[in-house]
Amino acid sequence: MEGDQEKPKPTVVNIDTAQSWDSYIEQSKSNGTPIVAHFCASWCIPSLAMNPFFEELASDFQDIAFLTVDVDDLKDIASKYEVKAMPTFLLIKEGVVVGRLVGANPEEIKKRIETHLQSNTQFVV
Repeated sequence: MEGDQEKPKPTVVNIDTAQSWDSYIEQSKSNGTPIVAHFCASWCIPSLAMNPFFEELASDFQDIAFLTVDVDDLKDIASKYEVKAMPTFLLIKEGVVVGRLVGANPEEIKKRIETHLQSNTQFVV
């Protein structure tokens, strides 16, 4: 390998329990880490098509937690957040949904993440 300038490993976390989801939401509240959650289904072709792009985003935006949630495995979480179509992307800041995008639209999700990041400023008192 020449140059050794590989991108960092993607940090997409597959959420497979409600406890794991709750843990990430609590971390978001306590330390301010934004979350991008990809609600998907193993049978949904657009969801599957977004997976490589989602991993690329995770590499590009290291200070955001990227989570995937299979709606068939975690129906209660999907229902709580009113996910009715896949893929659905939720932008969560301090435990609150601040953005939602339904559908496989790579450019729009990246734009919304950038906007989400820019609004993630810390105010010092």
